[in-house]
Amino acid sequence: MLKPIMPGLYTFTGLIAGRVYLTEDTDGLTIIDAGIPPAGNRILAQLRASGHAPTDVKRIIITHAHPDHIGALPLLAQATDAQVICHELEAPVVRGETEMPRGDPDKLQGVARLIRPGKSTAKPSPVHRTVNDGDLIAESFGGLQVVFTPGHAPGHIALWQPARKVLFTGDVVMYFNRLRFLPPGLFVDFEQNKDALKKLAALGAEIACFGHGVPLIKDTAAAFKAFAARW
Repeated sequence: MLKPIMPGLYTFTGLIAGRVYLTEDTDGLTIIDAGIPPAGNRILAQLRASGHAPTDVKRIIITHAHPDHIGALPLLAQATDAQVICHELEAPVVRGETEMPRGDPDKLQGVARLIRPGKSTAKPSPVHRTVNDGDLIAESFGGLQVVFTPGHAPGHIALWQPARKVLFTGDVVMYFNRLRFLPPGLFVDFEQNKDALKKLAALGAEIACFGHGVPLIKDTAAAFKAFAARW
């Protein structure tokens, strides 16, 4: 079932890997990220169980084009007929035109090198709109600002709602008992991601919604500031 985080903001549950979020908007709904392929039918079922039709979804915003964020996108895009939005650098990957970028193996050591992803191309999905740093997705959640946060992926974006101080981090950072990074082998440029973290820490979020882990709703700004200071 959909789990509320705050009024107008929910997370889908039981998706196995990764978080997918839902916002209630004046013209319908926005989904943020899409999860792995099996998540698609669960997302549609939870929409229907909450009284929504798939076509109530007007937008699907993708933080970055990795399998755990776009795996179910082909199904969801077809079922909802929603506008698919991502950064312009991620669009060719979402469309299945190019391979998913990977980190330079010469910059990785030990386990990080072993877990570096293999070559992969996504099942094609449409992209209807591309965004860049500072753009506003005005229709979603009262206005989501695009924050360009490359590192985990070249065109990775976070989303920031300044009035409600809600931050969607994608995979810049995750939360399992504490803030932490994904393994360095999963980043295209880990050093660049550290800069992205500092950019997000400066926003002063009160609620943070992660691509992996539970949302952080208490002492969020202080936690981000302390974690960023370590890097």
